Order: sequence, then structure tokens, then C-alpha cells
Amino acid sequence: MADTYDLLVLGSGPGGYVAAIRGAQLGLKTGIVERELLGGICLNWGCIPTKALLRSAEVLHMMQHAQDYGLKVAGEIEADLDAVVKRSRGVAKQLNQGVTHLMKKNGIAVHMGSGRLTAPGRLTVTSEKGEEELQARHIILATGARARDLPFAPADGKRVWNYRHAMTPPTMPDRLLVIGSGAIGIEFASFYNDMGADVTVVEMLDRIVPVEDAEVSSFLEQSLTKQGIRILTSAGVEALKVSDDGVTAAIKSKDGKTADETFSHVIVAVGIVANTHDIGIDQLVELERGFIQIDPYGRTQTEGLWAIGDCTPGPWLAHKASHEGVTAAEAIAQDLGKGGNPHPMNRRNIPACTYCHPQIASVGLTEAAAKEAGHQVKIGKFPFIGNGKAIALGEAQGFVKTVFDAATGELLGAHMIGAEVTELIQGYTIGKTLETTEAELMETVFPHPTLSEMMHESVLSAYGRALHI
Repeated sequence: MADTYDLLVLGSGPGGYVAAIRGAQLGLKTGIVERELLGGICLNWGCIPTKALLRSAEVLHMMQHAQDYGLKVAGEIEADLDAVVKRSRGVAKQLNQGVTHLMKKNGIAVHMGSGRLTAPGRLTVTSEKGEEELQARHIILATGARARDLPFAPADGKRVWNYRHAMTPPTMPDRLLVIGSGAIGIEFASFYNDMGADVTVVEMLDRIVPVEDAEVSSFLEQSLTKQGIRILTSAGVEALKVSDDGVTAAIKSKDGKTADETFSHVIVAVGIVANTHDIGIDQLVELERGFIQIDPYGRTQTEGLWAIGDCTPGPWLAHKASHEGVTAAEAIAQDLGKGGNPHPMNRRNIPACTYCHPQIASVGLTEAAAKEAGHQVKIGKFPFIGNGKAIALGEAQGFVKTVFDAATGELLGAHMIGAEVTELIQGYTIGKTLETTEAELMETVFPHPTLSEMMHESVLSAYGRALHI
């Protein structure tokens, strides 16, 4: 006889396991299905282990510039790639064990295996032990996404890598080509450059990190170029010829000419593909470019079937998935008469972070997008060089930019590049959620000396009131 649940979650990534926890907290009998590792791609092969790698690269970078801080380092400074990777995998393992504990703590039944919908409210889990039939009043699909391959050169883990291969490299690349300059591509370009590789980034659009504000893109390109990364925009890779010794790439530059270049390895970071194949959703959900279409609470067109995270429309970010998981669980509890206080997802209030060196963080509309939406805007900018804490840290490169509606004072967007901006952006995210205006931000007291003072100064700058520039 099939196990029966109020809520069953397919996928245990940052959306799935959080949805399960919130469902259990609301009194729902909850189960979760995972085919590989609890915590999903983000925790085991994405967000967390990559940040561990980048932290090692950051420490290496600091050691190489110790003299800038009046320090002397005895002996040669070098990276131990195997040890760096081992540390990263250890961090992922620790967090995987933490999710396992959270499932037990919240009384969530874990079913390991591949899940497939057989009918609305019914799921078959296949594992080495055989098949298991489950049923639930509500099912949340949290199956995530996978790296998109190049059709002419699929990632093989030897010379052509996706993000997963790049996290556990068998050898250190000598000359590395990164195809794509989104967050994943730029983070790996930054990491391997700090580790000593000769890195080239190819981006088909006219600027790197193209979803960010144009000024951020320009500043990052200048910074990465100074660090030794070669960047080719308005360019594309036409073909890859892989051999035992390396990869020959046919690169078409912005002038339309194609030339062959040889690299030791290639990282392909050209987007993702939703994991919506072979899970039994045919005829049950609406797909657009492979992604499940949902309402602001996560409902699909089939009653009792929900979807969250990277298998749904973007932005494809772990924190967006987690928030969607909570919203869906709240809505399900409400439908079942067990409380719940769901609120719709507002995608304009989702922050984005890129952990390259320097870091990037943003929320809301870019200056260009705000103008395209019909806003008359006021723009404020404040440079890191004008901030005492940034100078003391030796991190005086970067800026904070704010975008306001000129008529109402509404904070439309914020864009940052520089040290620790991934920690700062949440201040503006809270401001947008609370629908704050420039007046409240100007009247807020920011502590000194902190990097956060630049946030205040940027707001002041938008209205001609900056104090330190």
C-alpha cells in the first residue's frame, strides 16, 4: 500500500528541503524524494563548494599581496590544488550532513531514489532496492536544473568541463577558456586566474555579466583585465576540437573573423536546462523552453501539483528557490486548513550575487531597465575610494550605485561592485521589500567605520547631498 502524505517534495535542493521543513513546521505530514544527495546541486556541487574554492583563492591572493599590508611571508607562496578541492568537498559534506539532521529533526520521511509522477498525487520512487509507490494530497516539484552542453562539444570531464567538473579538477589548467560570462563562468574565471591559470573569457553579448548594470559590467571588465584575464566580448566559439593534449577553439571575434586558439581546458558556462524530463509531467504542466510555468505561489495548472526553483522561470538562484519553497508550503497549508500565510513572489526584490574578485551584488532594476520602464530616474553613486573602511581594508576599488524614481523617491534598484558587497546588498533588499523611499534611507543611521556607509552616501548622492565626495 502506498505511503500517503499531505506534502511530498521531489528534489532536496535549497528549494525542496526548505519547502519540506516549512511544511512539517505547519503540521503537514511531509516526505521528500532525492535521487543523489540531500541538499541538491547547490549545497553539494554549486553555491557552497564554489564559495569554499573562491575563499581559498582569496586567501592566496591576500598572501601574494602581504607586503601591501606591511607583512612579510617567508618562503614561496603556492597553491595545493588537491588540498583546496579537498577542503571544498569537506565543506559540502558537512552541510549535507546538516540537511540530513534537519530532516530527522522535523520528522520528514526521506525516500532516496529517482521519482516519477504516475498520476496527479502519485509518485513512484525507483532505487537499487526496487520501486516504491507514494501518494500525496500535494506534490512540489523541486527538480532543479543542469548545465547546458555545447551541441558540438559536450562536457566530458577531461578537457571540456561543466561547473561540476571544474570543482574537482584532475589537474590544474595551464591555459583555460571559459565560454560564457554569467555568474558561474566569471566565478570560475576569477578562481582559476588567482590559482595561476592563463584565463580567456568569451562572451557572445557586448559585455560581461550582461544581466548586471552596464557600469558594473564595464568596471568588472577593467578589473579582471588588470588581473590578467583576457576578455573577448561580442565573440563566440564556433567549434571545439578536443585531443588528449588540449582543445583547439575556433573563436569568432567581434570583427567577424574566426581564428583557432589552443587551450589546455575549457569550461562551458552557457546556461542551464531544467530537469523536467522523465519525471512524468507530460500533459500535467505547462512548459516554456523546458521550464514549468507557475503562479506567484508556485501552483501549476494541475490541482495539487506545485513547482519551485530552477525548474521554473528565473532568476535561477538558490535563495529564490528557498523563498518559493516557503511560499508554496504556506499556500498548501492554507489550502488544507492548517494555517499558513502565503505571500506572492516579487521577482524584482530578489538580490543577485557573484563571488568573483571584486564581488558583484544587485537588486531591482538597472538604470537602463528603469528608463525603459518609463521611469524618470535619479542616480546616485559612491566610490569605495571615498570610504575609510575600504581604504583601511586595502579594498578601495569599486562603487555603490542606486536608482530612484524621481517623482516618488521609490528605490528602484541598487548595484554594487567591490569587497563584501554580497553581504551589503541585503540592506537595499529589505528597503525594497518595505517599499522605502529615499527619505527613510537618508534618515537611517549607518555605523562608522563600515563599508555600509557607502550605501548611505550613494542615496545622498542621488539627491546632490553626498558628504564625502
